[in-house]
Amino acid sequence: MSTALSEQEILRRESLQQLRELGINPYPAEEYKVTAFAQDIADNFERFPDNYKKVTLAGRIMTRRIMGSASFAELQDSTGRIQVYLKRDDICPGEDKTLYNTVFKKLMDIGDYVGVKGFVFLTQTGEISVHVQELALLSKALKPLPVVKRDEEGNIHDGFTDPEMRYRQRYVDLTVNPEYKQIFINRSKVISSMRDYFNKQGWFEVETPILQPVHGGAAARPFVTHHNTLDMPLYLRIANELYLKRLIVAGFDGVYEFGKMFRNEGMDRTHNPEFSAMEIYIAYKDYIWMMAMVEQCLEIVARAVHGIPVVQVGANEINFAGPYEKLSMYDSIQKYTGIDVSAMDEAALRLTCNELGIEVDSTMGKGKLIDEIFSAKVESNLIQPTYITDYPIEMTPLAKKHRTKEGLVERFELFVNGKEIANAYTELNDPIDQRERFEEQLILAGRGDFEAMAMDEDFLRALEYGMPPTSGLGIGIDRLVMLMTNQVTIQEVLFFPQMRPEKKAKVATADDFINIGVPSEWVPVLNKMGFNTVEELKAANPNKVFNDLGGMRKKLKLDIIMPMKEVVMAWFE
Repeated sequence: MSTALSEQEILRRESLQQLRELGINPYPAEEYKVTAFAQDIADNFERFPDNYKKVTLAGRIMTRRIMGSASFAELQDSTGRIQVYLKRDDICPGEDKTLYNTVFKKLMDIGDYVGVKGFVFLTQTGEISVHVQELALLSKALKPLPVVKRDEEGNIHDGFTDPEMRYRQRYVDLTVNPEYKQIFINRSKVISSMRDYFNKQGWFEVETPILQPVHGGAAARPFVTHHNTLDMPLYLRIANELYLKRLIVAGFDGVYEFGKMFRNEGMDRTHNPEFSAMEIYIAYKDYIWMMAMVEQCLEIVARAVHGIPVVQVGANEINFAGPYEKLSMYDSIQKYTGIDVSAMDEAALRLTCNELGIEVDSTMGKGKLIDEIFSAKVESNLIQPTYITDYPIEMTPLAKKHRTKEGLVERFELFVNGKEIANAYTELNDPIDQRERFEEQLILAGRGDFEAMAMDEDFLRALEYGMPPTSGLGIGIDRLVMLMTNQVTIQEVLFFPQMRPEKKAKVATADDFINIGVPSEWVPVLNKMGFNTVEELKAANPNKVFNDLGGMRKKLKLDIIMPMKEVVMAWFE
C-alpha cells in the first residue's frame, strides 16, 4: 500500500515544478551568508539602530499577510521570530514583477526556508521589522506545518501537542513549538558546566568501547549482537565502569566520560533503553570525599542553568546547595517502614516483602529483595537531595567492603525528587575479593537473574596489576536534566526517544472504490479529500461528501461529469 498525498502536498509539488520552470532552483547549494538574527535585532535595534541598516537573515516563513503590492510575513530563525515587510517594487525594481506576483504570492508557502536582505525599521504600530530589498528561496517545504494558534496571552490552542507525534517528529515539534528548545539548550548547559568543572580539576576526558565482549559495570540486562568477522557475541555497554577503572590502573589520576549506555529493559517515564550517563573515577579518594565533590558539582550545574542553586521541580523547590542529608540503606528502610531488615536472611526478607505487598520472584537474592523494599517504600519520600549510604554487600559487587561495618559496602546513591540520579563507591581494588563477588553473581545468573554481572577475566587481570585506592561516580544525565528543566518524563529531554514502530496509514486501491460504485475518475478526487480507504469514506456524512465533491470539481476545474446525488448515496449502503 502507498500513502496518498494530501491536497496541500499535491499543490506544493505543483509549485515546486513551476518554480523550476521559472528557472528558480528550490534547493540551491550556494552558501547564504547570514549577518543578523531575530533575537539580536529584537534585543538591540532600538539602542543601536545604526548597526542594522543592512542585514541578511534566513529562516522559515511562519505567517503571511498578503495585501496587494505589499505584504507582511513572520520569519523564524534559530533564535526566534521577526516580522518582515515586502514591497513589490522593492524586491522587483525592474519591469519583471514575477518574483513578487508569482513566486512570493503564489508559489511560496508557510514552512519554506527563505533568505532576506534589507534594513531594520519600526512600523507605525512600533513593531521591529525588516524591510526586505532582496528575497531568495532557500528550501521548498513539501509538507505543510501543523497550525498552532496562540491567543494574545500566548496560550496555545489547537496546537501540535500530542506527545507521541511530538517525540516521533521532533523536527516539527521544535519548529512549531520553539519554546521546547530551551529544554535542550539547558541540557547542553548541564553537560558543558560539568565538563568545565572536571577539566578545571585536571581530570581527563576519555572514550571507552561501546561494543564490549563482556557486559559489566552494572546490574542490567544487555543488548546482544554478533560480530561476523570475529565470530563472537558482543554487548552494547550497560556501563563504562570497568574500562574506566582499567585507565586508573594505567596511571591516570582522574578520568571521566560522557556517553551512551544501553539496557534491554522496560520503558517508562524515567527509563529509555538508550540513555546518557557520566562516569568519573578519581584515584586516592573515597566515597566520603565524593559526596562533597557531588554537592559542589551539582550546585555549579544548577547555577549554570538557573543562576541560583534552587530549582523548581513540580510543586517542590529543590535546593542543590550542600550539605545533603545522609541516611544508611537500613536506616532509611526502618525510618519509612518501621522494619529493621539489617539482620534478616533471604527467607525473612522474602516474607517481609510479602507482608508489605511487594511482588518478588524466585530469582531474587538477598540484595535484590532489600532493593525491592527500598524502591517500594523509601524512594518516593526522598525529595530534597539525600544520600543513601552503606549498602548491603549483596547489592553491590564492585564496591569496597565497609571499613567498620560488617556485611556492608562503601557506597552511596543520591536521590532527588524521589528518583536516583547518582551512584558512587569507594571502589573495590582487591582482585581476590572481586573474583569472589563475580562468582556470586554467576550463581544468581544461574538462578535466572538476567541482570547479574558476568565474569570479566581481563578486568580481574588488570586489578592484579594493582589499582590505587579510588572513588567512582555515575550520574544519569537524562534524569539530571529532567530535574533541572522541571520535566516529568525522560522523553521530553531526549531529542529522539525510542518509540514503537509507526503505524502507516493504509491506502485502498482504485478498484476498492470502484467496487462500491465510485466512477474511476472520481477516485483521485476522494483521495485529495482525505479518503484513503473505503472504510474512511463510509464513516463520513454522505450529504457532506456530495457537496464537497461539487466544491472540489469547481476548485480543481475538473472536466468530468458530476455524479448524481443518489449515486453518491449508494456508496454508503
